[in-house]
Amino acid sequence: MTLAVQHGLPGHQRRAAAELYWQAFGGKLGRVLGPDQAALTYLERVMQQDHVFVALEDGHLVGLAGYKTAGGSFVGGTADDLRAVYGRAGAMWRGVLLRFPGHDVGEARFLMDGVCVAYGARGRGIGSRLVEAVCAEARRRGHAEVCLDVIDTNWRAKALYERLGFSAAGEDRIGPLRHVYGFHSVTTMVRRITS
Repeated sequence: MTLAVQHGLPGHQRRAAAELYWQAFGGKLGRVLGPDQAALTYLERVMQQDHVFVALEDGHLVGLAGYKTAGGSFVGGTADDLRAVYGRAGAMWRGVLLRFPGHDVGEARFLMDGVCVAYGARGRGIGSRLVEAVCAEARRRGHAEVCLDVIDTNWRAKALYERLGFSAAGEDRIGPLRHVYGFHSVTTMVRRITS
């Protein structure tokens, strides 16, 4: 099998990317973006193909790592996108909840957002390769650091990021929103980028 990591999502992989993203983050976002079919429609609609690195194995999507810039993010969307999928009432309350969690991008830090690897492809270094690709992109763009958020229930991801040189830079507790998202806190992790 041949594995390739590349910048940009091929157009014919949009549905597969939405499914993979939902497989990874549906547990956290399910109460906000669900039901499943609506979430997949929304994700497929809002993905920015130029804000992601993908891992393809013999042409099949097995992993992705999105990022956020001043020009957008891999999975963002607008109020119009929410209305198109969920209707006016559904868009209103979802829009409020989707404002959290979130980071603004800055000059120094490059924000990685949404790393996921298909279940059957885990444990083979694909996540590491995707993270390294994002770090290389950050370096190319002149950023000093890469940051990401990891939730308290995702210890496996936190361990991966620590092995790859990230360290905790702060923790935010989400209070009552834990009943919506299913976790209690978010740790911001940062990796210094060397030239």
